[in-house]
This record gives sequence, structure tokens and C-alpha cells, in this order.
Amino acid sequence: MERARCSGRVIPERFFAVSVSTETQATARPATLSIPTSLAWTALMIVAGLAVYYFVGVDQGMVSLFGKDTHIHEFVHDARHFLGFPCH
Repeated sequence: MERARCSGRVIPERFFAVSVSTETQATARPATLSIPTSLAWTALMIVAGLAVYYFVGVDQGMVSLFGKDTHIHEFVHDARHFLGFPCH
């Protein structure tokens, strides 16, 4: 049997077998958290959320924790307008 000559890439006639691992794969298990750990994470996320809400929505003018400093107000100014908070 004679092969026709062609230009370009030559595909080898040999077949290379792919080795298959016989190891078993680990199954995914859900993480277990104790109730105190869950409560601590929940409290931390609530405090962090309230802090973000304060800095984006409330920190301006006379209710600012930082007095007359407007650096935080200016830093989140566009986010404040995007989220619908009035600031002027």
C-alpha cells in the first residue's frame, strides 16, 4: 500500500495509548462549621456590611465620624450616586 504524498503536517500512523490512573479520586464534602463559628462569621459580615453602608450612604457633613474631613465622602462619591443616595 503506497501513501500519496501531501504537503503540510504528517500524522503518524502509530497510536499512542493514554495511561489511565487507577487511583480513586477524593469526593467533595461540605465544610462543617460549628454554631459559634457560624455566629462569629455572621456577626463579622453584619458589622462589615454596616460599615460599608455607613461610608457609602451616611458619612457626609455633620453626621461624619471624622468631622469636617471629606476624603471618604469624595472617595465613594460616584458609588453613592450610582446606588441612589443623595449627597448634595
